[in-house]
Amino acid sequence: MAGGWTRDGAVQDQIDDTVSDAVKAARSRIPRGESPEYCDECGEAIPEKRRAALPGIRTCVACQSGRDSAVKHSAINRRGSKDSQLR
Repeated sequence: MAGGWTRDGAVQDQIDDTVSDAVKAARSRIPRGESPEYCDECGEAIPEKRRAALPGIRTCVACQSGRDSAVKHSAINRRGSKDSQLR
């Protein structure tokens, strides 16, 4: 149900493009390549199992946990409730 000058399905096309762009952006942030033996931030050794599980990883678990907790999450309302929009 499109309105105005748009064709039917235009809204869904816009939603699909938004999701596709977000997936591409997330994939571009995935580390690739060979992982160093030592953390770029603190210099501690990165365990072999971590380097094998996450190719291209550049930080130890402790430093990555610190980075993850510092990231601000988006304000997108994923629960669909009005209360979550007010936070």
